[in-house]
Amino acid sequence: MNSRTTPFDDLDRKIVTALMTNARTSFAEIGAEIGLSPTAVKRRVDRLRETGVITGFTATVRPAALGWRTEAYVEVYCEGAAPPRRLAEVVRGYPEIRAAMTVTGGADALLHVRARDVEHFEEVLERIRAEPFIRKTISVMVLSHLIPDSAEAGAGLLAHEGAADLR
Repeated sequence: MNSRTTPFDDLDRKIVTALMTNARTSFAEIGAEIGLSPTAVKRRVDRLRETGVITGFTATVRPAALGWRTEAYVEVYCEGAAPPRRLAEVVRGYPEIRAAMTVTGGADALLHVRARDVEHFEEVLERIRAEPFIRKTISVMVLSHLIPDSAEAGAGLLAHEGAADLR
């Protein structure tokens, strides 16, 4: 998306915010909230999709409901300069890796890993360490989420659901 050629105003921002909060919100509901007709909201959403501002719509699910009860972040240190595309190829082979990014600092990459339990996480970690260009890893286990309704916590959880529902 090129912000210089793509107009993005306050109404667009409000529409995007509403959809990020709940992608199932109807155009009529959004329009009533921001003062546009449902048709005008639809036209704006279509334009936001065409220009790449909105890249898709998704359902968010509490990870524990899918059996993912263990979560960790893994710093990955590579031998030499492993190109990001090679790292991307490797991490795509692991369904347990929910996000991966190259980073600044000492590590070459940071992985967000979800697993059934600690034993499963250890198996995943050993497979990652077995990659020929991985020199070492440093893992940090997540104990709890301080912002329970964040995407990292399992996204879409309502604030009133409480911490007990996260376990």
